Amino acid sequence: MRRKPVPARLGVSRRILSIVQESLQQGHSVEIDGLGSFLRADGGGYEFVPESRPLVFVAYAVEDLTVVRRFCDALAAAGCHPWLDKDKLLPGQNWPRAIERAIEISDAFVACFSPQSITKHGQFQSELRYALDCARLLPLDDVFVVPVRLEPCEVPARISRELQYVDLFPVWDRGIRRVVRSVRRATSRKVAPPRLLR
Repeated sequence: MRRKPVPARLGVSRRILSIVQESLQQGHSVEIDGLGSFLRADGGGYEFVPESRPLVFVAYAVEDLTVVRRFCDALAAAGCHPWLDKDKLLPGQNWPRAIERAIEISDAFVACFSPQSITKHGQFQSELRYALDCARLLPLDDVFVVPVRLEPCEVPARISRELQYVDLFPVWDRGIRRVVRSVRRATSRKVAPPRLLR
């Protein structure tokens, strides 16, 4: 008797399930970004622990990576889950789609403005435009895009006309507290921005 071919999509699903099971059996946890983690339970089975921390997408210019890492550490210490491309993207991953998905499922999008990011062409500008498109689908009073100035610079008029920004200078801790307060307000709606169709 001939075996029926397995549809490609089902084959991929089985392979993913196999990888997750193998990782769990080896004692590793398996994180599904933005949703939670599968962990080995005490009784020998597995449990899924949903992510309860607000997911915060952090957009920045690569020249600002050092200060942005410090910013992400401060967000994590305040109970947030920062999404930083340098930490989350995997080798071989379709990074443009992964970034769009991360923006779509985030509770908040933090745009880190600096003299470098406002004049640079490329990924930061693209991520910012995509986040603004996502925000356009939300009610007007919902917080989603949180502009942050890492140092003195001119925030683009399109942003500053409609959104209040936060300065992380001259008092870093005060700026962090304001960002976290905005992120918590964004999280209170508990619905990810609607997915954009392309």
